[in-house]
Amino acid sequence: MTIAAATPLIAKLFTETEWSQLLKNADPATRERADPVPVVTLLTPHADCVWLLTEIDPEDGNTAFGLCDLGMGEPEIGSVSLTEITNHPILPVYKDLNFRSFKTLSELAAEARAARQIAV
Repeated sequence: MTIAAATPLIAKLFTETEWSQLLKNADPATRERADPVPVVTLLTPHADCVWLLTEIDPEDGNTAFGLCDLGMGEPEIGSVSLTEITNHPILPVYKDLNFRSFKTLSELAAEARAARQIAV
């Protein structure tokens, strides 16, 4: 399987298995659950931004969905442009290689709202 991301930089952030699961979670016909477990965590350590991603739009390979925390105390579930977050010249985006979650997106969102930050 080839990762059909909007840019090569985005493609480098994901394994084929992760990309496949993100696409599967986005497809209502094959979705394993309506409240999925995040597949991958992206972060900018120097800006305290964290994105717990559950799905990716197969049409553009750029719009992801998940729990987003921009480090301002207001984590929220929503969409994010991967091109936008990876094109910052000073704040590189990394993937948390040790991330594993057994909690659903809504469970993590409730915890993040209470703590005013994503704490995984």
